[in-house]
Amino acid sequence: MSRLNSAISGLLLCYLTDRHSLSGIESGGAQQTLLRKIGTATAAGVDWLQIREKDLSGRDSGLLTRKALQLAARSPASDAVPTRILVNDRQDVALSERAGGVHLGENSLPLAEAKRLVKAQAQSLDFLIGISCHSLEAARSAASGGADYLFFGPIFATPSKAAFGAPQGLERLAEVCRAVAIPVLAIGGITLGNASACLAAGASGIAAIRLFQDAEDMTSVVQFLRKLSR
Repeated sequence: MSRLNSAISGLLLCYLTDRHSLSGIESGGAQQTLLRKIGTATAAGVDWLQIREKDLSGRDSGLLTRKALQLAARSPASDAVPTRILVNDRQDVALSERAGGVHLGENSLPLAEAKRLVKAQAQSLDFLIGISCHSLEAARSAASGGADYLFFGPIFATPSKAAFGAPQGLERLAEVCRAVAIPVLAIGGITLGNASACLAAGASGIAAIRLFQDAEDMTSVVQFLRKLSR
């Protein structure tokens, strides 16, 4: 069972960053716009924020992670529980910047090796390792291997990826949630209109890019989602 289960008191909300999907932004200004989005998200009270800028160098990824950690620490919402900053794929960056965890994809470092590196560096026990899964078998393997949480999807259609297809996506999500004893966050095409269906299927939370990043009022989005019940 994940260490997170006893700590979860409500819905987990995770904003995944993607500066390339910021509309109407020149490439040179995308970084500053993204930092403003990160600041807004931490102030709005999202639980987790994943730095998901796959094309950045290790140095630039580290700098962005450091700034995100600073924004989370300075946020008014940090008086309660500050937003946890996760880093996609780059465990070296996550460890060196003392982020809140790393999120591994299908082609990332194997889970066992990721756990070994955390132990070798005497990293805090609060460091989380999450896994993206697209099948029941992968979810079971990640859970048995010691992952702290899972992303499962895509549940609904997205611009870049085909979904399982509702209601199939929701059925598979429910199957995974029943099969593993760690938190499962639904991902892929999540909107304010379909988020409740993911929670009804058993998800512990939702992870999304556009739902948060494109919101005109991120605080209102977070407040709306907080009112949903599992």
